[in-house]
Amino acid sequence: MLRGLLSGVAGRWRQRRLLVPSTDKGEAKIAVSRVAHSYRDVEALKNVTLNIHHGEFVCLLGPSGCGKTTLLYALAGQVSPTFGNITIDGEPVKGPSPDRLLMFQEAALFPWLTVRQNLHFALRSKERSKRRREDLVRKYIRRVQLEGFEDALPHQLSAGMRMRVSLARALTMNPAVLLMDEPFAALDAQTRGQMHQLLQRVWLETRKTVVFVTHDVREALVLGDRVVVMAMRPGHILTDLEVRLPRPRDPDDEKLVLMSRQIREMLRRAGAAERPGPEEVEERDGQGEGPPVARSVPTRAPRPVGARF
Repeated sequence: MLRGLLSGVAGRWRQRRLLVPSTDKGEAKIAVSRVAHSYRDVEALKNVTLNIHHGEFVCLLGPSGCGKTTLLYALAGQVSPTFGNITIDGEPVKGPSPDRLLMFQEAALFPWLTVRQNLHFALRSKERSKRRREDLVRKYIRRVQLEGFEDALPHQLSAGMRMRVSLARALTMNPAVLLMDEPFAALDAQTRGQMHQLLQRVWLETRKTVVFVTHDVREALVLGDRVVVMAMRPGHILTDLEVRLPRPRDPDDEKLVLMSRQIREMLRRAGAAERPGPEEVEERDGQGEGPPVARSVPTRAPRPVGARF
């Protein structure tokens, strides 16, 4: 009995060491300092401070409406924060840049171009040599495991395959930072799992700095070095956690399942704290005033105009 008790305590202790508060690792590649942003009268972000280092895979996790997409768009230069500063490699972010590529839920491929042509088109502005472009196209088609589909049109591919093309296209541009806005949200569970395994493998090969937005706790833990948990009203960072689980990660790993429960409980408590009690609701109803109701809060930032990756 004593041995079982000690084993249980040791197990919980090992679990705590797998999910720990993130610590500073020196000079940041991406530095977000006291960023706030409002859409008209709605405060989307408040006092967000975050450092992301070279080669880290950071997941922004939180419920819809917590400002994680607004923060991602600010990193991309598509949104100018109302207050605060964002720098990358010490330079302030003043607008979009080819060094920061943004991927969305939609693959956003040219429907009249083949897989190979979509990748060539993206490279034209960066690589003048046709031979060099072809070498890069072959390299990244192979990296995302699409050999044999080079001449297929987007409508001839599954949703998961189209997303692989989108990922390959982004990687051919060799961005310093890859920003991903829930790119697998529209995929079925099996395909999403396959994309998680692919992205883990690609990241281990390239060590890109990645900022990945998701509301799926398990997804964040499978992919991220760090999970930055955000809460809403207004959007702010609840906690910044380092995931010390070796890659590749299995979403059904017992340790990962236990960590998922920890974070879900944290989000549940944060959500309960945000909801007004009966007395507060009654007071607001009596005055006819108070903050905007939830349906008026934008859950996503406006889509940018121009090419998307």
